[in-house]
Amino acid sequence: MTTRTEYLTIETERPREFVNLTDRVRAIVRASGVRDGLALVSSMHITASVYVNDNESGLLEDIARWADRLAPPGDYAHHRTGESNGDAHLKHLLLGHQVVLPVTAGELDLGPWESVFYAEFDGRRPKRVIVKVVGD
Repeated sequence: MTTRTEYLTIETERPREFVNLTDRVRAIVRASGVRDGLALVSSMHITASVYVNDNESGLLEDIARWADRLAPPGDYAHHRTGESNGDAHLKHLLLGHQVVLPVTAGELDLGPWESVFYAEFDGRRPKRVIVKVVGD
């Protein structure tokens, strides 16, 4: 069994931002030498998410609005700790923190419209994403 682990550093300009990671993950899969296996892509922060969906600007806006409707910025009990990012923690729960993707014939095996996204909800500082590829 072959494994490869890489850490991506993401630094956003805005507190809330979507970053397409597909090409970076694809390059890590190719460099791994794994022909048949799985790639785990996981946010290492509890105020960010990793998910798979269509790379379409209108959909990205819709996802941001949907997340704000379900976890709006506002006053949360979490803020009593001195933090101000309660909504970011809840958005992390909505979109999830990781995805497991198939690797087939040495390539990331995504559907025709699928892209891997990092969603930042409390940014403007460096954050990490782990990419772990496992297989034969």
